[in-house]
Amino acid sequence: MRILVTGGAGFLGSHLCDRLIDNGDDVICVDNFFTGRKENIAHLVPNPKFELIEHDVIEPFEFEVDQIYNLACPASPPHYQFNPIRTIKTSIMGAMNSLGLAKRVNARVLQASTSEVYGDPEIHPQPETYKGSVNPIGIRACYDEGKRCAETLFFDYYRENKVDIRIARIFNTYGPRMLPDDGRVVSNFIVQALKEENITIYGNGEQTRSFCYVDDLVEGLIRLMNQTDQTGPINIGNPGEFTILELAEQVLKKTQSKSKVTFHPLPGDDPLQRQPDIALAKKALDWEPTIELDEGLQKTINYFKEELNSH
Repeated sequence: MRILVTGGAGFLGSHLCDRLIDNGDDVICVDNFFTGRKENIAHLVPNPKFELIEHDVIEPFEFEVDQIYNLACPASPPHYQFNPIRTIKTSIMGAMNSLGLAKRVNARVLQASTSEVYGDPEIHPQPETYKGSVNPIGIRACYDEGKRCAETLFFDYYRENKVDIRIARIFNTYGPRMLPDDGRVVSNFIVQALKEENITIYGNGEQTRSFCYVDDLVEGLIRLMNQTDQTGPINIGNPGEFTILELAEQVLKKTQSKSKVTFHPLPGDDPLQRQPDIALAKKALDWEPTIELDEGLQKTINYFKEELNSH
Protein backbone atom coordinates (compact mmCIF):
# COMPACT_ATOMS: atom_id res chain seq x y z
CA MET A 1 0.00 0.00 0.00
CA ARG A 2 0.88 3.66 -0.31
CA ILE A 3 0.71 5.22 3.16
CA LEU A 4 0.99 8.81 4.38
CA VAL A 5 2.34 9.42 7.89
CA THR A 6 2.02 13.01 9.13
CA GLY A 7 4.53 13.73 11.89
CA GLY A 8 6.52 10.85 10.44
CA ALA A 9 9.91 12.13 11.64
CA GLY A 10 8.77 12.33 15.25
CA PHE A 11 9.37 9.81 18.02
CA LEU A 12 6.26 7.70 17.30
CA GLY A 13 6.01 8.52 13.61
CA SER A 14 9.54 7.38 12.78
CA HIS A 15 9.00 3.99 14.46
CA LEU A 16 5.74 3.64 12.54
CA CYS A 17 7.53 4.48 9.24
CA ASP A 18 10.11 1.79 10.05
CA ARG A 19 7.41 -0.83 10.58
CA LEU A 20 5.45 0.10 7.44
CA ILE A 21 8.61 -0.01 5.29
CA ASP A 22 9.45 -3.42 6.84
CA ASN A 23 5.93 -4.55 5.88
CA GLY A 24 6.68 -3.65 2.25
CA ASP A 25 4.53 -0.52 2.02
CA ASP A 26 5.44 2.72 0.24
CA VAL A 27 5.61 5.49 2.83
CA ILE A 28 5.28 9.27 2.43
CA CYS A 29 6.54 10.98 5.58
CA VAL A 30 5.35 14.56 6.12
CA ASP A 31 6.91 16.64 8.91
CA ASN A 32 7.68 20.30 9.63
CA PHE A 33 10.52 19.34 12.04
CA PHE A 34 9.18 21.33 14.98
CA THR A 35 9.72 18.32 17.26
CA GLY A 36 10.48 15.71 14.57
CA ARG A 37 14.14 15.14 13.67
CA LYS A 38 15.82 14.25 10.38
CA GLU A 39 18.10 11.83 12.31
CA ASN A 40 15.03 9.72 13.19
CA ILE A 41 14.38 8.85 9.56
CA ALA A 42 17.84 9.40 7.97
CA HIS A 43 18.31 5.62 7.61
CA LEU A 44 15.08 5.43 5.55
CA VAL A 45 15.86 8.27 3.12
CA PRO A 46 17.92 6.14 0.67
CA ASN A 47 15.08 3.60 0.47
CA PRO A 48 13.12 4.00 -2.81
CA LYS A 49 9.93 3.06 -0.94
CA PHE A 50 10.32 6.07 1.37
CA GLU A 51 9.64 9.72 0.54
CA LEU A 52 10.27 12.62 2.92
CA ILE A 53 8.37 15.89 2.45
CA GLU A 54 8.88 18.94 4.67
CA HIS A 55 5.42 20.42 5.16
CA ASP A 56 3.22 21.83 7.94
CA VAL A 57 -0.16 20.07 8.23
CA ILE A 58 -1.84 23.39 9.07
CA GLU A 59 -1.59 23.94 5.27
CA PRO A 60 -3.49 21.57 2.92
CA PHE A 61 -1.66 18.68 1.23
CA GLU A 62 -2.42 16.43 -1.74
CA PHE A 63 -1.20 12.84 -2.19
CA GLU A 64 -2.58 9.70 -3.80
CA VAL A 65 -2.58 7.25 -0.88
CA ASP A 66 -4.49 4.26 0.51
CA GLN A 67 -4.04 5.05 4.19
CA ILE A 68 -3.25 8.12 6.32
CA TYR A 69 -1.87 8.07 9.85
CA ASN A 70 -2.32 11.56 11.30
CA LEU A 71 0.35 11.79 14.02
CA ALA A 72 1.44 15.42 13.53
CA CYS A 73 1.35 17.39 16.80
CA PRO A 74 3.85 18.16 19.57
CA ALA A 75 2.93 15.78 22.39
CA SER A 76 4.92 16.76 25.47
CA PRO A 77 3.78 19.65 27.72
CA PRO A 78 6.88 21.89 27.24
CA HIS A 79 6.59 21.54 23.45
CA TYR A 80 2.84 21.94 23.09
CA GLN A 81 2.76 24.83 25.59
CA PHE A 82 5.63 26.62 23.79
CA ASN A 83 3.18 27.91 21.16
CA PRO A 84 -0.32 26.91 22.32
CA ILE A 85 -2.18 28.57 19.44
CA ARG A 86 -0.04 26.72 16.91
CA THR A 87 -0.65 23.47 18.84
CA ILE A 88 -4.42 23.79 18.63
CA LYS A 89 -4.20 24.78 14.94
CA THR A 90 -2.02 21.71 14.26
CA SER A 91 -4.57 19.43 15.93
CA ILE A 92 -7.63 20.93 14.26
CA MET A 93 -6.33 21.94 10.81
CA GLY A 94 -4.16 18.79 10.64
CA ALA A 95 -7.27 16.69 11.27
CA MET A 96 -9.36 18.64 8.73
CA ASN A 97 -6.67 18.43 6.05
CA SER A 98 -6.14 14.70 6.67
CA LEU A 99 -9.89 14.07 6.54
CA GLY A 100 -10.32 16.23 3.41
CA LEU A 101 -7.62 14.22 1.65
CA ALA A 102 -9.09 10.90 2.84
CA LYS A 103 -12.47 11.95 1.48
CA ARG A 104 -11.02 12.98 -1.91
CA VAL A 105 -8.88 9.90 -2.51
CA ASN A 106 -11.09 7.42 -0.61
CA ALA A 107 -8.34 6.53 1.89
CA ARG A 108 -8.69 5.14 5.40
CA VAL A 109 -7.46 7.66 8.00
CA LEU A 110 -6.28 7.10 11.57
CA GLN A 111 -6.16 9.88 14.15
CA ALA A 112 -3.52 9.65 16.88
CA SER A 113 -5.61 10.90 19.77
CA THR A 114 -4.49 10.83 23.38
CA SER A 115 -5.34 9.79 26.92
CA GLU A 116 -5.31 13.54 27.61
CA VAL A 117 -8.91 13.63 26.31
CA TYR A 118 -9.83 12.09 29.70
CA GLY A 119 -8.25 15.04 31.57
CA ASP A 120 -7.76 14.45 35.30
CA PRO A 121 -10.00 11.38 35.41
CA GLU A 122 -12.66 10.64 38.01
CA ILE A 123 -12.92 7.02 36.77
CA HIS A 124 -10.03 4.58 37.09
CA PRO A 125 -8.85 2.90 34.90
CA GLN A 126 -10.26 4.89 31.97
CA PRO A 127 -12.55 3.08 29.50
CA GLU A 128 -13.36 4.56 26.09
CA THR A 129 -16.91 5.31 27.29
CA TYR A 130 -15.62 7.80 29.90
CA LYS A 131 -16.21 11.35 28.66
CA GLY A 132 -13.42 13.00 30.65
CA SER A 133 -12.79 15.79 33.13
CA VAL A 134 -10.94 18.48 31.18
CA ASN A 135 -10.32 22.14 31.97
CA PRO A 136 -11.05 23.94 28.67
CA ILE A 137 -9.16 27.10 29.72
CA GLY A 138 -6.13 25.56 31.45
CA ILE A 139 -2.52 25.58 30.26
CA ARG A 140 -2.84 22.04 28.86
CA ALA A 141 -6.11 22.78 27.02
CA CYS A 142 -4.41 23.66 23.71
CA TYR A 143 -3.44 19.97 23.46
CA ASP A 144 -6.34 18.30 25.32
CA GLU A 145 -9.10 20.28 23.61
CA GLY A 146 -7.29 20.26 20.25
CA LYS A 147 -7.30 16.45 20.33
CA ARG A 148 -10.91 16.33 21.55
CA CYS A 149 -11.96 18.60 18.69
CA ALA A 150 -10.01 16.40 16.23
CA GLU A 151 -12.03 13.37 17.43
CA THR A 152 -15.23 15.40 16.88
CA LEU A 153 -14.15 16.24 13.33
CA PHE A 154 -13.32 12.60 12.61
CA PHE A 155 -16.77 11.43 13.67
CA ASP A 156 -18.52 14.25 11.80
CA TYR A 157 -16.64 13.35 8.58
CA TYR A 158 -17.53 9.69 9.23
CA ARG A 159 -21.24 10.40 9.73
CA GLU A 160 -21.64 13.09 7.06
CA ASN A 161 -19.16 12.01 4.37
CA LYS A 162 -18.73 8.27 5.09
CA VAL A 163 -14.95 8.73 5.53
CA ASP A 164 -13.32 5.49 6.74
CA ILE A 165 -11.89 6.57 10.13
CA ARG A 166 -9.94 5.04 13.02
CA ILE A 167 -9.19 6.75 16.35
CA ALA A 168 -6.46 5.57 18.74
CA ARG A 169 -6.28 7.08 22.22
CA ILE A 170 -2.58 6.78 22.99
CA PHE A 171 -1.40 6.56 26.60
CA ASN A 172 2.15 7.39 27.82
CA THR A 173 4.65 5.87 25.39
CA TYR A 174 8.43 5.77 25.67
CA GLY A 175 11.46 4.33 23.92
CA PRO A 176 14.42 5.23 21.68
CA ARG A 177 14.18 8.50 19.69
CA MET A 178 12.41 10.44 22.43
CA LEU A 179 13.92 13.93 22.58
CA PRO A 180 16.37 14.41 25.47
CA ASP A 181 14.59 17.70 26.31
CA ASP A 182 11.17 16.19 25.75
CA GLY A 183 9.90 17.12 29.20
CA ARG A 184 8.16 13.75 29.59
CA VAL A 185 8.87 11.81 32.71
CA VAL A 186 10.74 8.78 31.28
CA SER A 187 13.19 10.82 29.18
CA ASN A 188 13.56 13.42 31.97
CA PHE A 189 14.51 10.83 34.58
CA ILE A 190 16.88 8.89 32.30
CA VAL A 191 18.73 12.00 31.08
CA GLN A 192 18.98 13.41 34.62
CA ALA A 193 20.26 10.09 35.98
CA LEU A 194 22.85 9.67 33.21
CA LYS A 195 24.10 13.23 33.77
CA GLU A 196 24.14 12.70 37.57
CA GLU A 197 21.73 15.65 37.94
CA ASN A 198 18.92 15.80 40.51
CA ILE A 199 15.84 13.75 39.55
CA THR A 200 12.94 16.22 39.55
CA ILE A 201 9.62 14.89 40.79
CA TYR A 202 6.58 17.17 40.65
CA GLY A 203 4.18 16.74 43.56
CA ASN A 204 4.81 13.93 46.07
CA GLY A 205 5.60 11.28 43.44
CA GLU A 206 2.51 9.23 44.33
CA GLN A 207 0.69 10.17 41.10
CA THR A 208 0.55 7.21 38.71
CA ARG A 209 1.27 6.67 35.03
CA SER A 210 1.20 3.69 32.69
CA PHE A 211 4.15 3.31 30.33
CA CYS A 212 3.88 1.57 26.96
CA TYR A 213 7.03 0.70 24.99
CA VAL A 214 6.99 2.19 21.48
CA ASP A 215 7.13 -1.17 19.59
CA ASP A 216 3.96 -2.35 21.36
CA LEU A 217 2.24 0.95 20.61
CA VAL A 218 3.07 0.83 16.88
CA GLU A 219 1.76 -2.75 16.70
CA GLY A 220 -1.53 -1.53 18.23
CA LEU A 221 -1.86 1.33 15.73
CA ILE A 222 -1.25 -0.95 12.74
CA ARG A 223 -3.78 -3.51 14.01
CA LEU A 224 -6.37 -0.78 14.56
CA MET A 225 -5.79 0.61 11.07
CA ASN A 226 -6.03 -2.76 9.33
CA GLN A 227 -9.16 -4.23 10.94
CA THR A 228 -12.62 -3.41 9.63
CA ASP A 229 -14.96 -3.87 12.64
CA GLN A 230 -14.04 -0.83 14.75
CA THR A 231 -13.71 2.89 14.09
CA GLY A 232 -12.61 3.39 17.70
CA PRO A 233 -11.85 5.31 19.76
CA ILE A 234 -9.71 2.52 21.21
CA ASN A 235 -7.27 2.94 24.08
CA ILE A 236 -3.74 1.87 23.16
CA GLY A 237 -1.43 1.76 26.16
CA ASN A 238 0.04 -0.42 28.85
CA PRO A 239 -2.29 -1.03 31.83
CA GLY A 240 0.67 -1.65 34.18
CA GLU A 241 0.44 1.24 36.67
CA PHE A 242 3.44 2.75 38.46
CA THR A 243 3.91 5.74 40.74
CA ILE A 244 6.32 8.40 39.51
CA LEU A 245 8.50 7.62 42.55
CA GLU A 246 8.67 3.93 41.55
CA LEU A 247 9.76 4.95 38.05
CA ALA A 248 12.49 7.20 39.47
CA GLU A 249 13.78 4.34 41.68
CA GLN A 250 13.88 1.94 38.71
CA VAL A 251 15.80 4.44 36.56
CA LEU A 252 18.32 5.14 39.36
CA LYS A 253 18.88 1.43 39.88
CA LYS A 254 19.32 0.65 36.17
CA THR A 255 21.66 3.58 35.48
CA GLN A 256 23.54 3.08 38.79
CA SER A 257 23.31 6.86 39.13
CA LYS A 258 24.12 8.81 42.28
CA SER A 259 21.48 11.42 41.46
CA LYS A 260 19.28 12.63 44.33
CA VAL A 261 15.49 12.83 44.06
CA THR A 262 14.08 16.36 44.56
CA PHE A 263 10.43 17.36 44.89
CA HIS A 264 8.80 20.38 43.23
CA PRO A 265 5.24 21.83 43.05
CA LEU A 266 2.82 20.04 40.71
CA PRO A 267 2.14 21.94 37.43
CA GLY A 268 -1.40 23.11 36.60
CA ASP A 269 -3.98 20.48 35.57
CA ASP A 270 -1.46 17.63 35.88
CA PRO A 271 -3.55 14.42 36.17
CA LEU A 272 -3.04 12.36 39.33
CA GLN A 273 -3.95 9.01 37.79
CA ARG A 274 -3.59 7.64 34.29
CA GLN A 275 -4.23 4.02 33.37
CA PRO A 276 -5.90 2.61 30.25
CA ASP A 277 -8.68 0.07 30.30
CA ILE A 278 -7.60 -2.00 27.26
CA ALA A 279 -10.43 -4.56 27.25
CA LEU A 280 -11.65 -3.24 23.87
CA ALA A 281 -8.16 -3.41 22.28
CA LYS A 282 -7.76 -7.00 23.51
CA LYS A 283 -11.14 -8.00 22.09
CA ALA A 284 -11.23 -6.00 18.83
CA LEU A 285 -7.53 -6.03 17.89
CA ASP A 286 -6.28 -9.11 19.75
CA TRP A 287 -3.65 -6.71 21.09
CA GLU A 288 -1.96 -6.16 24.41
CA PRO A 289 1.54 -4.96 25.32
CA THR A 290 4.27 -7.62 25.54
CA ILE A 291 7.27 -5.54 26.68
CA GLU A 292 7.55 -5.02 30.44
CA LEU A 293 8.76 -1.71 31.89
CA ASP A 294 11.98 -3.37 33.06
CA GLU A 295 12.97 -4.42 29.50
CA GLY A 296 11.72 -1.25 27.80
CA LEU A 297 13.55 1.03 30.24
CA GLN A 298 16.83 -0.79 29.61
CA LYS A 299 16.48 -0.32 25.82
CA THR A 300 15.65 3.36 26.32
CA ILE A 301 18.56 3.92 28.72
CA ASN A 302 20.95 2.30 26.20
CA TYR A 303 19.66 4.69 23.51
CA PHE A 304 20.12 7.80 25.66
CA LYS A 305 23.63 6.71 26.70
CA GLU A 306 24.59 6.67 23.01
CA GLU A 307 22.76 9.96 22.35
CA LEU A 308 24.48 11.80 25.19
CA ASN A 309 27.90 10.39 24.27
CA SER A 310 27.55 11.44 20.63
CA HIS A 311 26.75 15.11 21.41
